[in-house]
Amino acid sequence: MAKKEINKEKKTKNFGKELKSELKKVSWPTFKQLINNTTAVITIVLIVSAIVFVLDVCFESLNDFGIGKLKALVSSNAEEQIQNNVEDEKAETPENADNQDGENTNPDEVAENGEQNTNTEINSETENVQE
Repeated sequence: MAKKEINKEKKTKNFGKELKSELKKVSWPTFKQLINNTTAVITIVLIVSAIVFVLDVCFESLNDFGIGKLKALVSSNAEEQIQNNVEDEKAETPENADNQDGENTNPDEVAENGEQNTNTEINSETENVQE
C-alpha cells in the first residue's frame, strides 16, 4: 500500500510540473490584443442578434397577416356554407300549403301526430326536390 501512495504523490507532483512547463510555452495575448478581440466578439454578437431580432419581427408580422387572411377566408367560407345549408333545408322541407293531398309530410309534425311516412313517400319527396 505504501508503494501506491508514493506513486500517487509522484504523479501529482509530475502533473503539477508538467502543467507549469506547458503553461510557460503558451503565447498569451497582450492586453491590447485581448481588448481588440473581446470588442470584436461582442460587436459581432450584437450585430447578429439585431439581425435575428429584425427577421423575427418581420416573420411574425407576415405570419399574423397570413393567419388573419386565412381566418377571414375560412370564416367567410363557413358563413357561406351555413347560409347555403339553411337555404337547402328550406327548399327541402315542403310547407303544409304546398301539400296537395292534405297529408302531413313534415317529419317533425308526423312524429307529433303519431303518423308514419313510408319510404316511398320520402323517396318521392327527395326526387321532387332534386328535380
